[in-house]
Amino acid sequence: MKPAAPNYLDDDQIERLAELLEQRAVPFKGFNLEALDGYLSALAVAPETIAFEQWHDAVWGTPPRWKDEEERQQVEALLLGHWNMVNQRVRHGDDDLPDHLAPLLWLPENPEEEQDDELDVGRDWAFGFFRAVELSEVKWDQWLDEHDWVDEIFLRLDRIASGEIVGEDPEAPGEPVSYRERLEIIASLPGMLADLHHLRIDTLTPREPIRREATPDRNEPCPCGSGKKYKKCCGAA
Repeated sequence: MKPAAPNYLDDDQIERLAELLEQRAVPFKGFNLEALDGYLSALAVAPETIAFEQWHDAVWGTPPRWKDEEERQQVEALLLGHWNMVNQRVRHGDDDLPDHLAPLLWLPENPEEEQDDELDVGRDWAFGFFRAVELSEVKWDQWLDEHDWVDEIFLRLDRIASGEIVGEDPEAPGEPVSYRERLEIIASLPGMLADLHHLRIDTLTPREPIRREATPDRNEPCPCGSGKKYKKCCGAA
């Protein structure tokens, strides 16, 4: 019987998934836990739905051979449990996000203490996010063209991915991103994801076309039932 994916992962399950990724994905150019969290976050707010079969293999780099079908299903359940967590997360903003749905990324033990600006916190998360964007590149480009605020989100994520703030001249050296700036971007992740989620819902919600009644010919009877010609009744200027 296939194991059911949990609605969210508890601490032991998160640790188990992290270990699996370090052993079976990272050595083969797959994702660590932080990159996976960014990857699934982008999929959850993407302009189009990406099937599990389309995003699964990239997680591992080279898809591993599991011991047996049971182990494969258990690992898949962990992945889908993480996916469920992320889909719940994007429905919350900065102010109402439950602790158990917080983004999974590495931070120093005491983030508020001064840290070396070379500390690249959030880099792997942003890397994973942009890897997922590649799966819907055309649709994301359309959003970037239509919504300046989406472009601003991408600029902020690019800063923690690259470690640089690029100025107006892209050929000039970028300004390094400080540790404090990284923390500010990381703290705003839930709000940015919630905004993208709302845009996704709006984009994917079918719109009922407005149906307009055909306008009668000017000399036809008026549809209001007055007995007059349309031009002498409701169609009069």
